[in-house]
Amino acid sequence: MDLEDKIDIVKSILKDKKVAIGFSGGADSTLIAYLSSKVAADTLAITINNHLLPTGFVENTKNIAQTFNVKHEIADIDFYENKYFLSNTSSRCYECRKLMYSQIKRIAEKRGFDFICDGNNISDLVIDRPGILVTYKNEFKTPFIEAKLTSKEIHGYLNKNNIPYYRSTTCLATRIPTGTPTTREKISKIRYCEDFISSNTKCEIVKVRDLENIAIVEVDEISGILKEDKFKHINDELKKHGFKKVALNLSQIDDDETIKISYHEGSFSYLLPYTINIENTKKQLKNEITYINHEKISLKNMDINRNGLIRGYDFRDYENALDSFMELLKKIRRNV
Repeated sequence: MDLEDKIDIVKSILKDKKVAIGFSGGADSTLIAYLSSKVAADTLAITINNHLLPTGFVENTKNIAQTFNVKHEIADIDFYENKYFLSNTSSRCYECRKLMYSQIKRIAEKRGFDFICDGNNISDLVIDRPGILVTYKNEFKTPFIEAKLTSKEIHGYLNKNNIPYYRSTTCLATRIPTGTPTTREKISKIRYCEDFISSNTKCEIVKVRDLENIAIVEVDEISGILKEDKFKHINDELKKHGFKKVALNLSQIDDDETIKISYHEGSFSYLLPYTINIENTKKQLKNEITYINHEKISLKNMDINRNGLIRGYDFRDYENALDSFMELLKKIRRNV
């Protein structure tokens, strides 16, 4: 199935519905809003301001929504008032999405929008993002997952059609290691440092990981920093703001996520970065199961292991195996 076919599937899902979207102005939610503005009966983009987002985040969402001429509502939830979130446990992203999605759902239902969706795509299901469970629990629709669209395909479509979106929309709390409390001071320092690097380089995506006295800088365009010796200037500025050491991650940020399976002579394997909830996955597969125990679910030609290992057999070619794997991903339920 080519990209246009997948886009047509998304359009058919949205067509003539009253669509409410959890909206960040990033690639995924922007494309949902754009397509919805073309085919839906009505569209409402709902943005949550949790006070932990990059500079210009809220203004950027306003600009994108206005570009597509869709309704836009901003809800303020001050996460600094939530002590559990600030404790920064390993389930912080799950808790964050619970708070945001419950508010999105309330607003959508109050405004009479009965089709609530988010921009999760099929690539998100092979990354350690437990927030997808909140999407399922709140019964949000996931058109991109249904159409098996990857992040790379979404970016490709946006760029090909000159659809504006913002590449840096992730919560700044993700820059702080779990187990380390989130504070206003840390977020303020991270925001300043990321803004400084962005304004002094050509980088569109900048992340400054705060490891107490060490800053780990991640960017999407390393060459300019190294060639022009800008790292010296960055090093000095970040040290002025409390870091004793500044390191540059040489693995360049690449948000063009896709899915590649290990395939050989009709068989494939893929190790997911999380464990599988066997009981909840069983409920999604229903009559497809041929064998099950507490460690594994077997289907006609695929095995799902609790440890996240997926194996498949007897496929005619790579594309057939990949498509079947993606179809299975929709039904897998992970542990937090």
